[in-house]
Amino acid sequence: MLQEEEDLSLTIAQIVQKLKGSRLYAQLERQAWVSLQKPEIKLETLKEDIKEFFRITGWEKKLHNAVYSELTVFPLPRHPAAPPEHLKEPLVYMRKAQGSWEKRILKSLNSMCTELSIPLARKRPVVEQKELLNKWNEMGTDEPDLSLFRPVYAPKDFLEVLINLRNPNYENGEHLNFKTHLGLIQVPLKVKYISELKEFFVELSLNTGQLGIDDATQVPPELFENEHVRLGQKVLAEQDSAAAQQYIRQGSPTALRAELWALILNVSNQPEDLLYYEQLKSNVIQHDLLVDSLIYKDVKLTASNDDYYFVFEDYLYQVLLCFSRDTAVLGHFAYNSASPPKSYIRGKLGMEDYAVFYPPNVAPLCFLYHEPSKLYQIFREMYVRFFFRLHSISSHHSGIVSLCLLFETLLQTHLPQLFYHLREIGAQPLRISFKWMVRAFSGYLATDQLLLLWDRILGYNSLEILAVLAAAVFAFRAVNLMEVTSLAAAEAVLADLSTLKVMPLLQIFLFATVT
Repeated sequence: MLQEEEDLSLTIAQIVQKLKGSRLYAQLERQAWVSLQKPEIKLETLKEDIKEFFRITGWEKKLHNAVYSELTVFPLPRHPAAPPEHLKEPLVYMRKAQGSWEKRILKSLNSMCTELSIPLARKRPVVEQKELLNKWNEMGTDEPDLSLFRPVYAPKDFLEVLINLRNPNYENGEHLNFKTHLGLIQVPLKVKYISELKEFFVELSLNTGQLGIDDATQVPPELFENEHVRLGQKVLAEQDSAAAQQYIRQGSPTALRAELWALILNVSNQPEDLLYYEQLKSNVIQHDLLVDSLIYKDVKLTASNDDYYFVFEDYLYQVLLCFSRDTAVLGHFAYNSASPPKSYIRGKLGMEDYAVFYPPNVAPLCFLYHEPSKLYQIFREMYVRFFFRLHSISSHHSGIVSLCLLFETLLQTHLPQLFYHLREIGAQPLRISFKWMVRAFSGYLATDQLLLLWDRILGYNSLEILAVLAAAVFAFRAVNLMEVTSLAAAEAVLADLSTLKVMPLLQIFLFATVT
């Protein structure tokens, strides 16, 4: 009991400290001064009167949402004596592996700079700045020669690093459960059993209404949808982040999704946010980074050739180029096992920090947000809460290592014949599903299905549903997969996921076929 009280006190202290440096804190101070001018505020009951003023004017709700946001993003407080790196990643061998991976990426970048005789960063000449500013809203029409630029790494490179991970405290998998795991991931991390997944994703059960299900058994789909929309409108009217997160576990109506996600992520798009976005844009205009060319190439190779996303090409350049300059993103490295690489403009040593790689998951958000500044904020929040975990090595339950292990465990435990068959023909399932998970299924599912999936990521504040869906896809195509005799044939069976319906697959896998 005493330990719980100490943990609570530490959590409160950390949140207060964090909020003191926020814009909300300054706004609350300003509103408190405004309230003192009102006749109903009495000196004798000053504290209670200001609290009531905050409640009536809606500032109390904004404070609640900010506190809730901090609680969902940041990990539990560590012991005061624990070193900072333990907050980033408690396991030493994971930290070392992440460090080695970062060195490999930086070596690849530096060698590219040397080969092409270009700097990591440079200030653009004035003429070039003007040109970029003039074509800011039509960068997709630009066709720079990027043939000499190569991707820093491919998903299969990252997978090989994860496959070679080993806990030095375990000799040849001496733990019993660990010994019986025949997948590619050979590290002993705790992942959920199917019974725990059922309990965690209880709102996805067969007798609960879901958006994305055409034939609900208990309630006609149109009746459920109408009632769900009405409830969603009420949640938005209340402006309660916690209620929105609970609500979205059953899916979000299309018309309400943009507002609900913004409420859950505590994004408000105030004038200050617009100004901040313009500052980032100015940094892009003034300075050219090596990563800019990598962003151009990635978008040209992916979104530009995608039937769903090619129309958003200009938005993608704007958001990703600004993201590469945003020093506010550095805050998430406090709880990320990765560390930020740094580049300096010549003569501006120490003035600019930026992340070298990023998740290509911004495109689906373009369907929801048409203002670049708000689109940018939503993407940044999705990244620092969720997507960064798909690109760094850690023991976190939503980290890519745990997701891979969860996927393999589900298949081996509940579809053993399929798992062993694929393993025997040299088609380890993870070699196929890894690219889905590392991109959160972006670019693989139809957009409406992807957004329904991401609803649940936000609703459950977890990426574990990615591993469950990957296993569910294999279960759905099990009959065809049992007939293949090679990795290439297995990949062909699973090449097109664009016709799949996410919610029925998840429900059947979790609550119908698996015992």
